[in-house]
Amino acid sequence: MSEILESLFGSKTKTRILRFFLLNSEKEYSIADVAMKNMLATAAARKEINELKKIKFLIERTKKGSKYYVLDPEFCFHSELKSLFAKSTASPESKSLSKLKNIGDVKLALVSGIFLNYPKSKVDMILVANNVSRGKLKNVMSSLEAEIGKEVSFVLMNSDEFKYRLDMLDRFILDFMEGTHLELIDKIPGLKRFILGRKKY
Repeated sequence: MSEILESLFGSKTKTRILRFFLLNSEKEYSIADVAMKNMLATAAARKEINELKKIKFLIERTKKGSKYYVLDPEFCFHSELKSLFAKSTASPESKSLSKLKNIGDVKLALVSGIFLNYPKSKVDMILVANNVSRGKLKNVMSSLEAEIGKEVSFVLMNSDEFKYRLDMLDRFILDFMEGTHLELIDKIPGLKRFILGRKKY
């Protein structure tokens, strides 16, 4: 889905900046912040931000000699763009999601929330994995957040902790799994049967 928008809007840089401000509409960011959070070159980010300021998509504010930018809620196509980017962000076909399997011995990866446009979910992702490389996990999450334009909330636990919480009928885990979610990886025997069994009651 991101590739379609990149073709429509002409570049990855512009697409990421548009999405970023639409999904973080009440916050102010410096050019350096925008470049870092979206994994963009600072010069490229500055060029696009200046263009977006000219068409009044962004408002420029100066604080203590530094410039910050925020979405102008009065922009003429604000609601249409927000709807378009919300739909694109909700696509679970993110390239970075496929890299999750490389962070360690991943037993379970479930997504909801921002990936499925399901605001009722308390987190965007549940990961059950052993021997996790914190460096690889951080890189994947940074790539994901740059790709979708918003911070990803997730819960990470090992197999023993997940089994304990499931045995205890942990309400957080059950609410997530009984709500709208998408399974990316499931190597836990009997998990589907367990959830289906609960849904019958």
